[in-house]
Amino acid sequence: MSFSDDVRSAFRRGETDAVVAMSRAEIDRARAAGDLAGEVEARYSLARVALRGGDLAGAAARAQEALAVALRSGDRALPERPRHVLAAVTRMSGDLTRARELYLENIALNESLGRPEVVNSERHNLAFCELGLGNLDAARDLWAASRERVFREGWDDFVPYVCVAGAALASAEGDQHRAARMVGLADAAFAALGQVPDPDDAAELAAVRTAAVHAIGEARFTQEYAQGQHLDPRAAFA
Repeated sequence: MSFSDDVRSAFRRGETDAVVAMSRAEIDRARAAGDLAGEVEARYSLARVALRGGDLAGAAARAQEALAVALRSGDRALPERPRHVLAAVTRMSGDLTRARELYLENIALNESLGRPEVVNSERHNLAFCELGLGNLDAARDLWAASRERVFREGWDDFVPYVCVAGAALASAEGDQHRAARMVGLADAAFAALGQVPDPDDAAELAAVRTAAVHAIGEARFTQEYAQGQHLDPRAAFA
């Protein structure tokens, strides 16, 4: 496996210390070798670690460092991942209008690069911006299209994020019992892959959990959550 594959897999498993050690070593190697792509990937990974730790300023700084290296390379594909982190930082900072603009720019770039899975992922993120801005129908439509494509194309790694979206939508629609089940389903889907959510999705899932517990109480939430853990994702959205 490449450094990119190794470090991204470690990040998905929640192995933060390993990601930091791998990334710092890769920065040293890449700088000595003049490997700009490797340096971008390593700095991008450090930005994601900062984001997972709630250090939005640090995440933005690391992403800007990665972006500066990417722009020096002249490779139009390299700036995409740093810009993804910057969009996430903007969204998690509460500037949803600007975050929406950044996600739309990244969607256009990934479409031009022929990356349908990344386009789908960024549309998933865009939907959270729409939801936060009060555009429930737009969010619902984006998530429905994303879900249909994930199941049709067999993009199994994205199934847990479909469940996160389902939880957020149920919460926004006021169905807190279904929201609790969807939280259970999402947690089970991540566990089945041996992964943890990306930082922005983890924050969204935590917000849904808090709202559901507040609305229906801890005991009922626990019951609904347990039911959700035994659902099949495709059946749950049928």
